[in-house]
Amino acid sequence: MDVKNYSASDLLRQARLRMTQKQIAALLDVSAKTIGRWERGQVHPPLMIVPVLSQALSKSNTGLPNEFTFIDLFAGIGGMRLGFERAGGRCIYTCEWDKWSKKTYLANFGDGHPFAADITEINERDVPPHDVLLAGFPCQPFSIAGVSKKNALGKPHGFECATQGTLFFDVARIIAHRKPHVFLLENVKNLVSHDHGNTFRVILETLRDELGYTVLTRVIDGRSFVPQHRERLLIAGFRRDTGFTWDAFTYPNRSTPVLGDILHTENSYEVAEGEYTVGALAAVNPKYTLSKHLWVYLQNYAAKHRAAGNGFGYGLVGRKDVARTLSARYHKDGSEILINSGKKKNPRRLTPRECARLMGFPESFTIPVSDTQAYRQFGNSVVVPVIQEAARILKPHIVELANQAREESPQRDLFLQSA
Repeated sequence: MDVKNYSASDLLRQARLRMTQKQIAALLDVSAKTIGRWERGQVHPPLMIVPVLSQALSKSNTGLPNEFTFIDLFAGIGGMRLGFERAGGRCIYTCEWDKWSKKTYLANFGDGHPFAADITEINERDVPPHDVLLAGFPCQPFSIAGVSKKNALGKPHGFECATQGTLFFDVARIIAHRKPHVFLLENVKNLVSHDHGNTFRVILETLRDELGYTVLTRVIDGRSFVPQHRERLLIAGFRRDTGFTWDAFTYPNRSTPVLGDILHTENSYEVAEGEYTVGALAAVNPKYTLSKHLWVYLQNYAAKHRAAGNGFGYGLVGRKDVARTLSARYHKDGSEILINSGKKKNPRRLTPRECARLMGFPESFTIPVSDTQAYRQFGNSVVVPVIQEAARILKPHIVELANQAREESPQRDLFLQSA
């Protein structure tokens, strides 16, 4: 990362993508509260932090010792990357086809390594050797909503979906050629039961029987980390059995987060940001409040389905509640998570900044795209602290396998260092 021409604020933002407030505070010999004030724009960060952060970020992408390398496939906006960088990893290759997601990704991580677009056009020999492969391969062909929509349209889903369902095999193709020590794949919970379990059976047979990996899976709900129910399947694979177990996954030792933790305060504690919040109090922009027409439509729609015995309807929540799963369709009407604005007031959507917080992204994360694209991107992303915890418990096993490989083949280690 070239940091020579960055301002103090730019460097702080880059550092916060890779380090916690406490880590930066220790590096700069200030309090974590001071870092928070700098981030919120209450106080401008001093120029004295420039040489310190420049040196730390020039040493590595994380400011921490690189202990392993990884590649980021179906990268989206970099949620999995954030989690693994915080564990000391270094990303050396990225693949993401959506141009708007790529714009957000590059705005936050830069372009210091190869960036591919279409995984089906990647020659696996062009992918650099790496310790860990990350891939959140497309979930729409397997998700409950995705399957229902495709069924309604008479379209194939799962592996029969030629445009998305078979992309798993491109991941398998790269694993087969590069043989990373560890991989972590992420998908929706419904992948396990899709097509009566046949889809998941094919995936496991491919990873275990054909590629020879020890594979362990776990469905994890992000609600202990962020105020939303978001169950996702994590699939970890190891070239050699290291004794890894998902039982080592630790949940925060605190009460369950609530929406009040991520909603705009609207009391001047925050600085107004773009079009999300306005005025001296940084109040939520009125444009996020539902129109009378849309609010009446959603209420009537919910009433019709309740009468028919269906569970469809909007999700109206307050500051003390936990939200439903944020989806990529949130930009359409926001119906799954509507914030109660009080009596005789129409509810509102979350702002994109609140969506970023709901997914566990740092406050410094840049959102350079339209609201529509931002909603899609965060709805398709991972809960960052879930991935960070997964990276933490995977790390000793990654390092163990990497060290074994380097002892057996020093030439591979030299290749990785130069990647």
